[in-house]
Amino acid sequence: MDGGPQTTEAFRADALDVGAVADIPPLHARWTDLDVRVIAAAERQDPLDHPLYEIGIAPGADVDELSDIEGLRVAYSPGQAQGALVLRLLDSVGLGQDDVELVEMTSVDDTYVQTLGSDEVDVAPLGGVQIRRYEELYGQDGGTTLQHGLRDDPWHLYAPEEVLEDPAKAAALHALVQAWARSTQWISENPGEWAQGYYVEHEGLSADDAAYLVERDGQAVVPTDWDDTIERHQQTADLLSREQDWPEVDVREDVYDLRYESAASEALGGDR
Repeated sequence: MDGGPQTTEAFRADALDVGAVADIPPLHARWTDLDVRVIAAAERQDPLDHPLYEIGIAPGADVDELSDIEGLRVAYSPGQAQGALVLRLLDSVGLGQDDVELVEMTSVDDTYVQTLGSDEVDVAPLGGVQIRRYEELYGQDGGTTLQHGLRDDPWHLYAPEEVLEDPAKAAALHALVQAWARSTQWISENPGEWAQGYYVEHEGLSADDAAYLVERDGQAVVPTDWDDTIERHQQTADLLSREQDWPEVDVREDVYDLRYESAASEALGGDR
């Protein structure tokens, strides 16, 4: 699945039992009458030094610092992490939705790269190898990126409640979370093997792009206590409730399945 919206639609079609996404899709799923639960969480060590996203600035857009985006066209995907990042970015520089022109579109593959380069938007959050691709394609024309200075690293496994109500599937997901925790730790400890085995051999990227992504990713951490994770997720839920007019939600009660909180700790041999 490529992104939260497609993962959620696969849940609705009974074609998928678990998905890996950032923090927004589980919220939007519940707000659109699909009961899901987060069963695992990961974050980045030194997240401000290793952000998932940078803010792409289109060639010709007069933006030297983030507050300069006032009045400009901003790519906006309300059901994805990039959309929440846009709202947080606006808030951080003292702007609101009415201070920019939000251009609603889903971020898939190189959509944001192309819309920036073709003058459809002035500003868009870019992630992963798309940051490098944008600079390669449009840097000579003045396309650039800016650091947003915000934490953007949450990552989760989530599943529909009806899946979690099946005892056999619930047990299988517990084992999956443990395997996922161990694999996340292994990736952090073996970045070179991960770059070659996944990015190069599986995803078909060049060795140079693979090294670039591993450097950007930094080290992942699987928290074995969810208190801080849930608190940050609650702040995001409150922001979206306010800015997108969704009902308030108690993240701890309504989004997380706390039965799985200890699964990663058990797999990793205790507190981390």
